[in-house]
Amino acid sequence: MTHFPQPSPSNRAPRIQLNGSVAAAIRSEGGERARAKLQSLSITGGLLQVPAELSAGDFVEIAFHTRSGPVHGMAEMLQPVRKFQSACLQPFRFIALGDEDHRKLRMALDVALDRSFLDTASDRLKPPPGL
Repeated sequence: MTHFPQPSPSNRAPRIQLNGSVAAAIRSEGGERARAKLQSLSITGGLLQVPAELSAGDFVEIAFHTRSGPVHGMAEMLQPVRKFQSACLQPFRFIALGDEDHRKLRMALDVALDRSFLDTASDRLKPPPGL
């Protein structure tokens, strides 16, 4: 069964910040390939650093590796949010993920969000420096 992630305007999906630490491969409908770096990721989409802006509304295949395994899905490129001389930050939304890809993405996000929560909680429990 294929999953069709639906963003909810009233309940935004939690995001994890990757800051370019995860490489992604993109293939457009015309077969052109590009490399990108994931800046953030959620169950509904993410933010890519791409070498050149892709057209908003373009449908692409996107693939990347997580600790739970490789994830491959279909996505729609959204309007770029920031442009640099040599790159562009461009969001995307997943439009279709296979069962196994959806499971791996969900597991990877759950682990990362749990780790983030535990890191934040342990920081609050540490005594301030000098005590």
